[in-house]
Amino acid sequence: MSKPVKQRVIKQPEIRFAELLNCAQRLFFEHGYEDTTVNDIIREADLSKGAFYHYFASKEALLEALAARVARDSLAELRPMIEDPSLDAIGRINALFSNAGRLNVELAPQMRKTFSVLFRPENLILFHRIEQSVRELVRPMFTDLLREGVEEGVLDVPDPEIFADMLLQFRVIFREVMYQAMRKAEQGHVDEAVSMLEQRLELYGVAFERLLKLPGGTIQTVQPGFARAFLETDPKG
Repeated sequence: MSKPVKQRVIKQPEIRFAELLNCAQRLFFEHGYEDTTVNDIIREADLSKGAFYHYFASKEALLEALAARVARDSLAELRPMIEDPSLDAIGRINALFSNAGRLNVELAPQMRKTFSVLFRPENLILFHRIEQSVRELVRPMFTDLLREGVEEGVLDVPDPEIFADMLLQFRVIFREVMYQAMRKAEQGHVDEAVSMLEQRLELYGVAFERLLKLPGGTIQTVQPGFARAFLETDPKG
């Protein structure tokens, strides 16, 4: 008796596209970008290799699409804070920090698990591509925010575009600090790691204030409880 032929489910292209990204993200997070092959992805998605290459020319092209999606999701969270019409430019900058900080306290355990995956050596390409995509999307919005601050007379910024790029570069430095703090915590030095992260968060705000010529205390980046909630989370739990 012959085996029944397996019928493939016909789905809309945008649904298949999203499913491939979802499968790839799960595998990248579980096994690492470098250790995940196209065959692994099509097996997980239950597609043929031909179907995969219909959507993506390569694994690298899939990486680009995944990074772009993560960046768009991040932008969707930032947009209400950056575009709040009830606030002036400084108010929106401060809201951007403080509101994101409150979310970070709430989501600190999930953040720790995510960063533990992204900071793995086999995921360096994935991490840097996501960071690049986020900067590319946020830069024009942040530039407009600084330009509006200049027009309102509340900011003294000679070149909003260059300053936006400089300020966003702090993200790269801060990610390295988070990595160092995580390593200290994993080695059992949690209190030292918490102190370091809180101090760097505070200095991060001071650097913003100095570049934007704002009074001390204008930018609040230290959110009570975030550093400890982030660093005391077991990434394997």
